[in-house]
Amino acid sequence: MNQANSSNAFKIIPLGGLHEIGKNTCVFEYNDEIVLLDAGLAFPTDGMHGVNVVLPDMTYLRENRHKIRGMIVTHGHEDHIGGIPFHLKQFDIPAIYGPRLAMALLQDKLEEAGVADRTKLYPVRPREMVRISPSILVEYIRNTHSIADSFSVALHTPIGVVIHTGDFKIDHTPVDGERFDLQRLAEHGEKGVLCLISDSTNSEVPGFTPSEKSVYPNLDRVFAQAKGRLIVTTFASSVHRVNMILDLARKNGRVVSVLGRSMLNVIAHARTLGYIKCEDDLFVPLNLLNKIPDENVLILTTGSQGEPMAAMTRIANQEHRQVKIRQGDTVVFSANPIPGNTIAVVNTIDKLMMQGANVVYGREKGIHVSGHGAQEDQKLMLALTKPKFFLPVHGEHRMLVKHAETAQSMGVPAENMVIINNGDTVELTPDSIRIGPKVPSGIELVDSSHSGMVHERVLKERQQLAEDGIVTVAAALGWRGEWAAKPELHLRGVATAIEKAKLEKLVVQSIEAMVSDRWTNYTQPVGNVIEVDWTRLQTDIEVELRRLMRRELQMNPTVVFLLQTPLEPPATTARRQRSTAKVAS
Repeated sequence: MNQANSSNAFKIIPLGGLHEIGKNTCVFEYNDEIVLLDAGLAFPTDGMHGVNVVLPDMTYLRENRHKIRGMIVTHGHEDHIGGIPFHLKQFDIPAIYGPRLAMALLQDKLEEAGVADRTKLYPVRPREMVRISPSILVEYIRNTHSIADSFSVALHTPIGVVIHTGDFKIDHTPVDGERFDLQRLAEHGEKGVLCLISDSTNSEVPGFTPSEKSVYPNLDRVFAQAKGRLIVTTFASSVHRVNMILDLARKNGRVVSVLGRSMLNVIAHARTLGYIKCEDDLFVPLNLLNKIPDENVLILTTGSQGEPMAAMTRIANQEHRQVKIRQGDTVVFSANPIPGNTIAVVNTIDKLMMQGANVVYGREKGIHVSGHGAQEDQKLMLALTKPKFFLPVHGEHRMLVKHAETAQSMGVPAENMVIINNGDTVELTPDSIRIGPKVPSGIELVDSSHSGMVHERVLKERQQLAEDGIVTVAAALGWRGEWAAKPELHLRGVATAIEKAKLEKLVVQSIEAMVSDRWTNYTQPVGNVIEVDWTRLQTDIEVELRRLMRRELQMNPTVVFLLQTPLEPPATTARRQRSTAKVAS
């Protein structure tokens, strides 16, 4: 990699989507102009207790909000647009340009979050050119993916053309007939592409990713063989798959009832925009299904990833008010688990089977294909664009490395590519690519109320509570350090072989020893009265109790010491105490 003058460089700064799957967020910066590409979210891991949404750390954009000129959206998946409503609560984005379907889905999200007035949405069409900032002209190029209305983008910059593939696979027989605009990619390749930024998700998979249409005959066979009700789950945003399921329902003489808010929203917008074509009479409200024979019913639902609150999960847990599994039901999982969701999905399948359902799932059934290109798709992208420089994105580290190896096999020199992490700045000039200064990166967590961020300290406390429980000690002391009430010990979620009475005795001894040995450290004569620093005493006792619990229990529970202190004596009413009676929490 050659060194370059960073002041004239076009900067590429991914804030999410590298060394991970999800929360895809990228910053393009040139001089004092910032253009964003996508702003996705990810879902929490098992250890993120009470967390609903994981976002990239947006410190860099908060600090540089005055530079933001606009945003490019490539498609409507949650891991590309789900973070936008949260970010708009922190800074404005003057304009957001993207596919019609993505803009329709985003409009709903912004209105629900109360931030629709913080930006303007502009739907775009294939080959449309949009001037987002003085230095950056964006061209939208139709691609094929697992959601309808998906784009790659060509950024025309002062230093050359930079192409970002977005999420893609090369599907020659797309369900909606909207083919990948390979011709336009080739035209850019002939003229010269300075840098290709490309989706790495399936870089370890040889061959081509099969067409979405390859799923159709396999689903058709499953539907035809089902004797009772069909309950089908897939990604709500997989518009092509949903379209096929609705078409097959009609073909097999079944009416459809839709469960899940996101599924209802996507179907409504996709029908309005023409990406799903079906008659109104195909759909039947859930409360009328009991009047229809089971062999004529299909229930289309969310929950293919075992999400705790999704309809399929609630059905499996026997918590859904209207849908209960019956002997003879066929449940179809037309989706593969996202990394990290496998256990939740397997548990859901087990519960459905135990209730008598015939569950159809697994890669070998051919009822799901990926929306991301495999190695041969990636080679074709490289062959068409012929980039001078290459930057693999959207994937875990091994995927980025493998994609870089594929690029080398296609003639891109090793010194003309970089493998980076979230927060790294890629500085691009006509003659060089290099890694520049790092910007703040990491994650921001949103709790289940969606009302605010969960700070790292709070998350650690939740993890500690979940792992080792909580110990609460309540005590009352007088002005001379004497007991007004002996300590009371309460354990919640603490597994211990020590009897509570013995532990309570150790707690009393520990507090008595501290108070008797160190009382003068916390008191100070002021005139004819003694002031007591109750706050410091309380903190020190709590620290000592933590040590005691670690030593005696061989674990690290959360310890809370509640100290009740006396009211101010009459002699001190004219002089306010430095630290008055206080209860800690």
